[in-house]
Amino acid sequence: MNLPNRITLARICLIPIMMFFLLVDFSFYPEPIHWGSFQLSINHLIAAVIFLLAASTDGIDGYIARKYNMVTNLGKLLDPLADKLLVSAVLISLVELGRCDSWIAIVIISREFAVTGLRQVALLEGKVVAASKWGKIKTVIQIVAISLLLLNNFPFQFVSIPVDDIAIWAAAIITIYSGIDYFVKNKDLLQLHNA
Repeated sequence: MNLPNRITLARICLIPIMMFFLLVDFSFYPEPIHWGSFQLSINHLIAAVIFLLAASTDGIDGYIARKYNMVTNLGKLLDPLADKLLVSAVLISLVELGRCDSWIAIVIISREFAVTGLRQVALLEGKVVAASKWGKIKTVIQIVAISLLLLNNFPFQFVSIPVDDIAIWAAAIITIYSGIDYFVKNKDLLQLHNA
C-alpha cells in the first residue's frame, strides 16, 4: 500500500462524505448563501469543495506513481474504479436533486464502464489501453460541468448564461465521442478476444 494507492483510497473515502453533504437536507441550518438572485446552500458548497478535492487527487496519484516508479497492479485497478465511482455518485445525486437529466447521467456512466470493460479485456491480453487525448478532455469537461452544477452555475448565474447546462451537454457529447474513439482504436482487442 504505497502513497499513490493511499491517495486513491482517500478519493474513494471522500465519496460518501460528499454525498452526505449533497443529499442530506440542511435547509434548517445554516442559512444558505445569498448574493442578489444567487442562492447556494452551505452543504452544497461543502460537497462541491469535496468533489473538487477528490477530482484533483486523480492526477496527483498517477503523477507520483509514474515519477517514483510506484505503479502497482492494485493502483491500476483502484485508480479507474475511484474515478468511475466519484463521477457516478455525483451524477446520480444531481439527478436526484433535479439538476441533471437522467439520460445524460446514463450516457456518461455507461461510457465509463464500457471503457473500463475494454481496458479489462486489454489486460487479459497483456496490453494496456492508454488514456487518449479525447479521454483527458472528457475528464476536464466533466469536472467543470459537475462543479458548475454543484455551485448553481456560479459565477455565470449573475449574467444569466446557463454555462452549467452547456457544459453538461458538452460533457455528454465528448463522452460519447471519446468512448467511440476508444473502441474504434482498439477494435483489434475485441476481435482477438472473440477469436
